[in-house]
Amino acid sequence: MTYFRPIIIKAAGQHPSPYLLPATPIIKLNSNENPYPPSPQALNILRLLDGEWLRRYPDPYSQAFCQAAATALGVPADWIIVSNGCDALLNILMQACVDSTRSVVYPTPTYGLYQTLANIYGAHTVEITYNSDYSLPLDQIAAAQGALTLIASPNSPSGKQVPLAELQQLAETVQGVLVIDEAYVDFAEDSALSLVNAYERVIVLRTLSKGYGLAGLRFGFGIAQPPLLSGLFKVKDSYGVDAIANRIATAAIADQAYKNDRVAQIKADRQQLTSDLQRLGLDVAPSQGNFVLATHTNAERLHDDLRKHDIWVRHFDHPQLNDKLRITVGTPSQNAQLLKTLSRLIKEQ
Repeated sequence: MTYFRPIIIKAAGQHPSPYLLPATPIIKLNSNENPYPPSPQALNILRLLDGEWLRRYPDPYSQAFCQAAATALGVPADWIIVSNGCDALLNILMQACVDSTRSVVYPTPTYGLYQTLANIYGAHTVEITYNSDYSLPLDQIAAAQGALTLIASPNSPSGKQVPLAELQQLAETVQGVLVIDEAYVDFAEDSALSLVNAYERVIVLRTLSKGYGLAGLRFGFGIAQPPLLSGLFKVKDSYGVDAIANRIATAAIADQAYKNDRVAQIKADRQQLTSDLQRLGLDVAPSQGNFVLATHTNAERLHDDLRKHDIWVRHFDHPQLNDKLRITVGTPSQNAQLLKTLSRLIKEQ
């Protein structure tokens, strides 16, 4: 006897990075977490915690957050849908848009949850390999005509952002919903948010996990025109975001000055880390995320040896990524320790 659908039995499932206690000596540069604390305004919400917030159900539409986000981003408040992290919103999109007769399309390598969710929902999946320079194979993606087309921009693990003109071309040629996943957009030079105004089929996803330093809060949101959101609201949990998360997120997104300061620091450190890794002989592609993708012949061995020295970076079991390490930009002291250890390991090889 089995308890699960055949698709679930066959599924590999997600394997997130192990949780580390805050006091750990491990330098964790494998999950693209912001190395700096969130806004003091967001932390202050915890100090003002009111038990009445917990007794009552939260606002199902997160109206206070939507208004704050609308002010920060220059979009209408009713063009925003909030979820328990962008992962939950991807789940909602899959439930609403795909099944065994309606395909999901995305370029690869990219965020692994796209494949996991598509498999769970039994969707017909079309994976299209990125060009060798991680540019988008536009014609192939458009020709696939997915019910749901997923584009991460900036993409992980490449760190490459898709030019706005190319995303617009996709918006004009795909027939289904075009999802532009901008989880790392705070570290990039551009955004696709303008496409939401022009195309009803486009939804842009954002998160507070990266630029706002709130990965532990699990708060994401999408921006799209109301006709598209109407179907998603039918699928989402009534109370998908708790009352405390709503208030912390509202305070965080209102404090754009703090977020922008931290982002500027990370971008400067990203450039320095890139230069330092290149001096060690690694090939490092330009990145628009809070991480870099570094190429080295012995990448997997370096990954394993760094672990032995309590430094975690990311190595992917993927044919296009076997010689690469994705390294989160840490604090200057964390980056210095990484470089010191990496230099020694490379000399010992």
